[in-house]
Amino acid sequence: MSVTLNTNSPYFKMELQSIKQRFGIIGNATGLNRAIDIARQVAHTDLSVLITGESGTGKEVFPQIVHQYSARKHGAYIAVNCGAIPEGTIDSELFGHEKGAFTGATDSRQGYFEVANGGTIFLDEVAELPLSTQVRLLRVLETGEFIRVGSSKVQKTNVRVVAATNVNVPEAIQEGKFREDLYYRLNTVPIHIPPLRERVEDIPLLFRKFASDFAEKYRMPSISLDDDARRALVNYKWPGNIRQLKNVTEQISIIEQSRIITAEILLRYLPDFAVSKLPTLYGKKGIDEQTFASEREILYKILFDMRNDVNDLKKLVNDLMSNGVSNIDPQIQNAPVFQNLYNSNDTIITKTPTVQFDSKPFVQNANDIQDTEEIIEESLSLEEKEVELIKKALEKHKGRRKNAAAELGISERTLYRKIKEFNIE
Repeated sequence: MSVTLNTNSPYFKMELQSIKQRFGIIGNATGLNRAIDIARQVAHTDLSVLITGESGTGKEVFPQIVHQYSARKHGAYIAVNCGAIPEGTIDSELFGHEKGAFTGATDSRQGYFEVANGGTIFLDEVAELPLSTQVRLLRVLETGEFIRVGSSKVQKTNVRVVAATNVNVPEAIQEGKFREDLYYRLNTVPIHIPPLRERVEDIPLLFRKFASDFAEKYRMPSISLDDDARRALVNYKWPGNIRQLKNVTEQISIIEQSRIITAEILLRYLPDFAVSKLPTLYGKKGIDEQTFASEREILYKILFDMRNDVNDLKKLVNDLMSNGVSNIDPQIQNAPVFQNLYNSNDTIITKTPTVQFDSKPFVQNANDIQDTEEIIEESLSLEEKEVELIKKALEKHKGRRKNAAAELGISERTLYRKIKEFNIE
């Protein structure tokens, strides 16, 4: 949907100012004004809206604009943080459940889509929804139908859906974390909220507003910035956006005695984030798998180092038996392993070594010494080592997966998957 922004219209300017005052929006950046105007124009329709932007940009205000300027403004408005609801209960929260549908379901319960019938539902962090719930949500968007958990009865609802996310959704789709058909259904009208670093002219305005609010809240004089501090304020990248700016302003208002803030004071409250953390990206591996893999690599390195040390020690003993102490490389003689070996013997090793047994010397020719150790080639398969470690952990804890998972440094879910994957008894 293409929306034309006529910023020269007096009506537009008046309407825009009215919306900003009503919803407490501060700023005049072009990107911000465009986002407000799109929200105002799309409000009169029933189209789904997807709001994108970094965390802390104020995405939660725009669904309210859409709702309040729509024909549904007298209906219910429900905001749902999808990332804060456990995966096992999200379907029940959104679509309701019947009595006895699961343990603890002592009564029937209406879900948010049923309660918000005739109104608007705002799904914040929509990319955090499980794939199974995404299928249910797609059906509601396409047909207005849903089924309570534990029921077979199809119910209808007339709800306007506005969603928001700080996730790079196209990348999440490639990683199999988000349904492509749901993305296009939600993204009928996209609204992008610009980050604070793209609203440089708005930063001093926001700072003054926050400083005034906190001065009134804590009953103290308002803080202000000198010229150097103002330049530092607008040059900072603000990875946490408006939320970070508000927190910094509150900290300075409470902690600092001086009401005139210099650049030196301000910079103490601005951490240096060299790497941008948003939008959130999906990795190919989970945290537990990465941790387990790195610990396993460390363990293998230790084992390989120990094996090399043993081989060096065997070589050193053979050299001692063949050549005696005097012909050994001085660097080897000064090594701790050699000193410990040499100092532990009661007799001095000569070119023809003498080993003391009950005060009776036993002289053996070095050529008669044979290494009878059978060298078995060690398997270097990561999968075999992983299976071996899992089996040992399960044996140690007598099959208790929770304790075994803690011993291995992985989650119980990951351990269960590994047991199933490798068919471990």
